[in-house]
Amino acid sequence: MMRSSQPLTGTNGRRCKEDEKLINATLRPGKRGYIIDTRSLNVAQQARAKGGGFEQEAHYPQWRRIHKCIERFNILQESLIKLVEACNDQSHNMDRWLSKLEASNWLTHIKEILTAACLAAQCIDREGASVLVHGTEGTDSTLQVTSLAQIILDPRCRTIRGFESLVVREWLQAGHPFQQRCAQSAYSNSKQKWEAPVFLLFLDCVWQILRQFPCSFEFNEQFLIMLFEHAYASQFGTFLGNNENERSKLKLLQKTMSLWSWVNRSEELSKFQNPLFEANSLVIWPSVAPQSLQLWEGVFLRWNRPSKFLDEAHEEMISIIKYN
Repeated sequence: MMRSSQPLTGTNGRRCKEDEKLINATLRPGKRGYIIDTRSLNVAQQARAKGGGFEQEAHYPQWRRIHKCIERFNILQESLIKLVEACNDQSHNMDRWLSKLEASNWLTHIKEILTAACLAAQCIDREGASVLVHGTEGTDSTLQVTSLAQIILDPRCRTIRGFESLVVREWLQAGHPFQQRCAQSAYSNSKQKWEAPVFLLFLDCVWQILRQFPCSFEFNEQFLIMLFEHAYASQFGTFLGNNENERSKLKLLQKTMSLWSWVNRSEELSKFQNPLFEANSLVIWPSVAPQSLQLWEGVFLRWNRPSKFLDEAHEEMISIIKYN
């Protein structure tokens, strides 16, 4: 599985023969490859008019391109703001709360991301195919899909150390702009241009899988909540900056302590271990059916809603999604 940004084909259909050779070199004899573009075809075509674009089938004859639309960061931020507003609604009117929750589209985004990740995992597991995932820049939705596909396929990514390595490899080293995306929370009065809960959505998707396979993960829900909190506000330097270059210039290794070195201490690690964990070497396939996806109460409702209200609301939400 590979990840990248969009090819710069533009309206003239520019080619990069080195890129074509590189990608074709990953194909096994007699096998096809799949390019999963996390944009809709319409958005990809609009990007082409601005100098970006997508791979031309004539130049990548052994590759099949599939568009699985995952919304851009600005749409995700609006979704989070609406979700927080719904969760802070103190009217105790279930119909009103459910309407706000549905309007936020948060669970829809989770479904779209998990669906794309499952597709990537299926191509690899069931067909033995090579997969290239990209969006526009390759630093947002691309990382969500590649990270979740590895969790589905690779049991090592479901361990604490394996998941930490996954975050470092797929998010920190790959250049997800944490400084821009997590500069302020949804409670902020000012609206930041680049703000977006991309990493939070990834963690939410992991929580959805963890809830469906509670014995297959070495870590618990508190581990995911801890990562969410430190991505936004932390006394450690792990999530500072937008990329490795910035972190190097800031000399964070010399000036700050790593989050991982704190988490992996025995006295802290015990807080994040899942007592139900049993090593599972199999591929796990999460469900994206309406009844399988729930609002992450541990993050969004930990201060506001009683569990009984949430259970009733979830049943209502399933009905709404099913019949809509």
